Amino acid sequence: MVLEAVIQTYVATAQPAGSRQLARRFNFGVSPATIRNTMSDLEEKGYLFHPHTSAGRVPTDVAYRVYVDSILPAHKFTTAERDSLALQISSGGSAVENILRRAAQSLGIITQELGVALGPRFDASVLNRIELVRLASDRLLVVLSVQGGGVRTIYVDARGQIADEAITEVSRVLNERLGGLTLREVRNSLSQRLRDTTVGAAELINVFLEEGEHIFDEVFDSANDVMLGAASVLAEQPEFASADSMRRLVALTETRHYLAEVLRKRSESSGVSITIGNEHDDPALENFTLVTAQYHVGALNGVIGVIGPTRMPYDKVISLVTHTSQLVTDLLD
Repeated sequence: MVLEAVIQTYVATAQPAGSRQLARRFNFGVSPATIRNTMSDLEEKGYLFHPHTSAGRVPTDVAYRVYVDSILPAHKFTTAERDSLALQISSGGSAVENILRRAAQSLGIITQELGVALGPRFDASVLNRIELVRLASDRLLVVLSVQGGGVRTIYVDARGQIADEAITEVSRVLNERLGGLTLREVRNSLSQRLRDTTVGAAELINVFLEEGEHIFDEVFDSANDVMLGAASVLAEQPEFASADSMRRLVALTETRHYLAEVLRKRSESSGVSITIGNEHDDPALENFTLVTAQYHVGALNGVIGVIGPTRMPYDKVISLVTHTSQLVTDLLD
C-alpha cells in the first residue's frame, strides 16, 4: 500500500518520500510513474502534501490517523527488551512517584520520545499515616503516607518554638482522627475534626485549625503529579532543529499545570489514547503526537506515555506504552 510505504519511509528518514525511492524500497511491481499517480490521488484526498517545492511527499495528520486505526502492523518485543524495561522500572524503590519517574524516563529513552507520567489523583487516596518531622525550632514537615505507597509532604510554620512533646501528642491526635479518610475528606473537614481537641499542644493544634484546607493546597497541586523523561532525547530529532520549534518544546515541558490538565483528561479512558497533531485542537500541541495508556493503583488510576513529533514509529511506541502501563500496574499492585 502506497500510503503505508510513504509513512514508513518518512518515519525512517525524516525526508519526503518520492516515487522512485518507494519503487526501489518496496516491491510494488509497478513503475514509479504509477506510484507517483497514486501519491497524487492521495494528496488530493488530504493524506499527503508537498513540503516546500520538494518532489517528495509527507504524510498529513489524517494519514497518520488512518495508519494508526487501520494499517498499523503489530510490533513484536524480544524477551531481552521486556526484561530490560521491567528491570529499569522496578529497580530503586516501590514508592508510586519513584516507579512513575523511572517508567517515564525508561519509556522516553527506548522510544526516543519524551516520556510522561501522571500520578493518581491523590485527593481520592486514603490516608494511612501522618508523621510530623521537625525541620527547625518553629517549622515542621508533615509527611502523608497513603494506601498504595504514595507519599505527600507539606511544610507547616508554627508561632514560636515547638516542643518535642507537642509534636508527639499532635501526631497521635492527627492519626487517630484522620487515618482512614481520603485526602479530600481530610482537607474539607480538618478544622471540624480537630475543633474539640483537648491536648497540651494547643498552639500546634491551632495551626492546623486555623490554616485548615490551605495546608493541603500543595498536596492537591496537580503539577506535582507530572513526571517527565529527558527532553534532550526529543530535542535531537530533526523536527526540533530550528530555534522556534525548540522553544515550543521547552515551553511545553515547563508548563506542568497545563500538561497535568491534558493528561488528567485522558486518565479516565481505558486502553491506549492517541492524539495526533491538529486533533489536539490546541496550538501548543499541534506539532505533537501524544500516546498514553491508563495504569491502576488499586481503585485509583493515572496515565503514562510519550509526547513526540507526529513523525514517530507508531507500532513500536504504542506497543511500548501499552506494555509499560501494564508493568506499572503490576508493580503498584
